[in-house]
Amino acid sequence: MNRSTKMLLALGLLLHAACALHAQSDIKEGEVKRIISTLASDKMRGRKTFTPDIQRASAFIESEFAKAGLKPLPGEKNFRQEFSVFKLVNTKTDLRINGQPAHNKTILRSNNTHLDWTSTDSRVEIMNIGPDEDLFKEMGKYLRLQKNAVIWVDAKHAEQFAQFQGYLNNNAKEKLDSSHSLLFVLKDNNNANIDNWSLSVNQRIDKAKLNNVVGILPGRSKSLKGEYVVFSGHYDHLGIIEPNAAKDSIANGADDDASGTTAVITLAQHFKKLHNNARTLVFVAFTAEEMGGFGSHYFSHQLDADSVVAMFNIEMIGKEAKFGTNTAFITGFERSDFGPILQKNLEGTAFKFYPDPYPDQHLFYRSDNATLARLGVPAHTISTDQIDADKDYHQVTDEVKTLDIANITKTIQAIALSAQSIVSGKDTPTRIDKNSVDQ
Repeated sequence: MNRSTKMLLALGLLLHAACALHAQSDIKEGEVKRIISTLASDKMRGRKTFTPDIQRASAFIESEFAKAGLKPLPGEKNFRQEFSVFKLVNTKTDLRINGQPAHNKTILRSNNTHLDWTSTDSRVEIMNIGPDEDLFKEMGKYLRLQKNAVIWVDAKHAEQFAQFQGYLNNNAKEKLDSSHSLLFVLKDNNNANIDNWSLSVNQRIDKAKLNNVVGILPGRSKSLKGEYVVFSGHYDHLGIIEPNAAKDSIANGADDDASGTTAVITLAQHFKKLHNNARTLVFVAFTAEEMGGFGSHYFSHQLDADSVVAMFNIEMIGKEAKFGTNTAFITGFERSDFGPILQKNLEGTAFKFYPDPYPDQHLFYRSDNATLARLGVPAHTISTDQIDADKDYHQVTDEVKTLDIANITKTIQAIALSAQSIVSGKDTPTRIDKNSVDQ
């Protein structure tokens, strides 16, 4: 390569970077801080599902979508995508192991209003998850069981089991199937040897309403407007939890996932101003992610999955990633060419996307991208969270003051730029193999 060619190439890269910077200049730190500060304020009280607090958050997001100039999904009268789930009320569980109460280390999956099991019950199978097994994979396998079972989990899995408790020990169900029930029990020193056990469950089942917040920018190309590009984040969090030493009991969820919801709102503003999207853009704030992903499950089955060309799910972008400033990672990077397309669009800029550095955490399945991914959509989550070192995750300390607003802004700007060729119809990511998503 001669000198003049090198100079032209360098000039081209500089011009690309300058254009990229200009194109994203409408995504500003002040606006990012305004939105995230509202969503994660004490007035929102942690945006817990089934509370008036999450309704306040929904109303705020709806107003932001309206101001951005979005339209409701076809068939919807407004931005609220409402649906119902079954809610288990007044659940009373009495588990006894070797005659002693054992309540705090269990996960119950049952839609029955009443259960009475004992260790001599022939209707119940006994299974085990050993110390050297992959808890995530084993839990997934057992959750698909169509039989009554008690699954004893080795004490070595205590930390991961606690994560599953938070995700699975909720009082809502999408469907009611009373043909079988599951009980997972974490073993400890007190019940390492189990001679006998008994379980009694009593609960009531009601119906309850939830809602996602969904808005669209219709595609401007006649041939491509029937193809969808989804930008998403979840707006629920944990609400009021055990107070810390400072007597703060509000789990504000600033990073998880007010940061992602803020990205969705500012991206909606950005693409509306550009006014050049060939494909239809869908912006959605999901409800009930923390309770099992009910919002994304419902949403994913309201669209024809074959018409969704990509999903940018944004989860926890509030702090610098382990790769340093101007970086983020993409879950399931190897499952489609979504990541390489995004990185190609960032050439000439300082920002770079990396594959998920935490494969043992199975993050590809733990956020709202998972349902569409299982339907073959190149649906991926973008994050910067250092999950192995994040002391604020699911704590009352997850507040705006702990976040890096500049990092959030740069990440949103990078997503906006990297999505351009997909939004314009120039690029179409390869589909995810439906047969591989659970492996």
